[in-house]
Amino acid sequence: MTDGAHAATGAGPTPREVATHCPYCALQCGMTLREEPARVTVLSRQFPTNRGGLCQKGWTAAELLDHPERLTTPLLRDPVGGELRPASWDAALDRIVTGLRTVQSGHGRDAVAVFGGGGLTNEKAYALGKFARVALRTRHIDYNGRFCMSSAAAAGTRAFGIDRGLPFPLADLGRADTLLLVGANPAETMPPLVRWLTEQRERGGRLIVVDPRVTATARQADLHLQPLPGTDLAVANALLHVALTEGWVDREYVADRTTGFEAVRRAVAGWWPARAEALSGVPVADLEATARALGTAERVIILTARGAEQHAKGVDTVTGFVNLALALGLPGRPGSGYGCLTGQGNGQGGREHGQKADQLPGYRKIDDPAAREHVAGVWGVPAEELPGPGVPAYQLLDSLGTPAGPKALLVFGSNPVVSAPRAARIERRLRDLDLLVVADFLLSETAALADVVLPTAQWAEEDGTMTNLEGRVLRRRALRPPPAGVRTDLEILAGLADRLAAADRSGAAAPAGRFPTDPRVVFAELRRASAGGTADYAGVSWARIDERDGVFWPCPAEDGPDTPRLFADRFATPDGRARFRAVEHRPAAEEVCAEYPLHFTTGRVLAQYQSGTQTRRVAALRRAAPDAFVELHPDLAGRLGIGDGEPVRVVSRRGELRAPARLSTAIRPDTVFAPFHWGGAARANSVTNDAVDPVSGMPEFKICAVRLERVDRP
Repeated sequence: MTDGAHAATGAGPTPREVATHCPYCALQCGMTLREEPARVTVLSRQFPTNRGGLCQKGWTAAELLDHPERLTTPLLRDPVGGELRPASWDAALDRIVTGLRTVQSGHGRDAVAVFGGGGLTNEKAYALGKFARVALRTRHIDYNGRFCMSSAAAAGTRAFGIDRGLPFPLADLGRADTLLLVGANPAETMPPLVRWLTEQRERGGRLIVVDPRVTATARQADLHLQPLPGTDLAVANALLHVALTEGWVDREYVADRTTGFEAVRRAVAGWWPARAEALSGVPVADLEATARALGTAERVIILTARGAEQHAKGVDTVTGFVNLALALGLPGRPGSGYGCLTGQGNGQGGREHGQKADQLPGYRKIDDPAAREHVAGVWGVPAEELPGPGVPAYQLLDSLGTPAGPKALLVFGSNPVVSAPRAARIERRLRDLDLLVVADFLLSETAALADVVLPTAQWAEEDGTMTNLEGRVLRRRALRPPPAGVRTDLEILAGLADRLAAADRSGAAAPAGRFPTDPRVVFAELRRASAGGTADYAGVSWARIDERDGVFWPCPAEDGPDTPRLFADRFATPDGRARFRAVEHRPAAEEVCAEYPLHFTTGRVLAQYQSGTQTRRVAALRRAAPDAFVELHPDLAGRLGIGDGEPVRVVSRRGELRAPARLSTAIRPDTVFAPFHWGGAARANSVTNDAVDPVSGMPEFKICAVRLERVDRP
């Protein structure tokens, strides 16, 4: 990570600057964009989350604004030759509306589905959920955040009555005496956050990392626990067992502020450290040292991330660490608490305002009659006309094109061909659709399959708001308008809604004009829709955000306070108490066997992001991480006769990936790792398991059984 400026080719009539935020992760680092003749420059900016620092992805983000592969005109699939060909906006929108009407007239309203993304602004996520339920009147909408934050969200809601990734400001990390990171590697996933870890250690704090790999973050830790993938819950229960045995539980806090502890106490009584060691491989001494560091420090923070959450028992695993935090009396105390590190840029706001299958704006449940009445009133439709809950993302994607599933899909801000589990199967499902529409600014692997591709504006070309990992609502500001021929997602949704209304002679469709294109107007409506909900944005105005470094929700009144720190006095449950919940470790959905004797896990690398659609097109990032790889221990490589750099094949029951071997002692000898940013033969999610958590719908990305084979050279 460096401080400086990075110039990118661009265009603009007059030099100007805007204060905005990085388009990538949920840290939402502050940056300044400067437009000069023939280039756009990224400059550092002091902001609370990153304090002027950016990672390499942030410094190079402007290079995509004028990338030669950028889409600037709609594309239509030629019905004869099968190629995607340039078309006018009228032709593209007419083709979409004709296809949607044909599908719905033949198969019902739920035969059309919508799939969104955790990188969309709050305004776009809100408009997308409204469009699905008012213009299309389908229950089928979900988004790729289901693959990111859903387990932590479900566990947080279950325990605290509210889901906000960090219920305290990020600066608290630097104040913690003990900081436990479970399945998190911020040194590579959000490098500017490491400044807070450095501050924490410089104050004499202790950093403990739980991760199956010796990551860049784990190398900075005072203590690294290296469990077998899928055994984090056993570790959590063992830590609480030790805390109980040693008398470190805050009995007064438990009695005054929680319920359900007795059942948890009984459940963890059998999780003595030796039992957890036998399952996880984490030595008893390390478990005891970790429990001591947590139980005897004054200020303690426990954080989970995808490594603990992307499992078919992800909700229970997070709950195990929440139980530990509650037993130690952490939530609600300055410098202490439980939180999770949100991944995508608007992973927090993206799930709060209606693009999740079971939710309406403000984090309201779609099957709650009062919630339906409130939101329907804002939208100007009868509550009984709103559809009911849909299904989680993987279930939705896996049903596409089947007799009982949707026959048409609209995709905004996602690339499931690369990002979905059992990806080859999902690719086949997409190919089986009668109509696939993708809105994007680059031709992703999913867009390449579409019948219609719509070119959209980029992050520096539209205003809006994002909600970062702290629950801080921020302003994204446009530096310049989109190129000629490109429209914003709000304009696309409005254009489709108008055409759908005109084509619907029954009068059931949304009247024209109900979908504004001005994000400021959309946000004002979002505030009304969220008012009184769990995620209450009623008091969050653009002007108020501009006056400060963002506004923390909930914020019910514009002249009242926001909420940087939750749980100081009560939890968001009916009685104000947090809920303990007894959880038991269970094996991974797929265990190793003679045919598939190795554990496979996935993750990120520093220079690439998500499905790589953007970062793989930036020259500096390609140089830093040019290709996928398969990481394996030298002992395993020796047994299989595999040399460093040689091509290997990772095979599971669902598919395979091919990439060069990378020998490293950072990985356990019984486990192999691959990053998930690449498609094609190196697509890691061709291998991953599509078993899902029964509560959150989260697929089991982080563990499955595989075999490793050497690919013979020609």
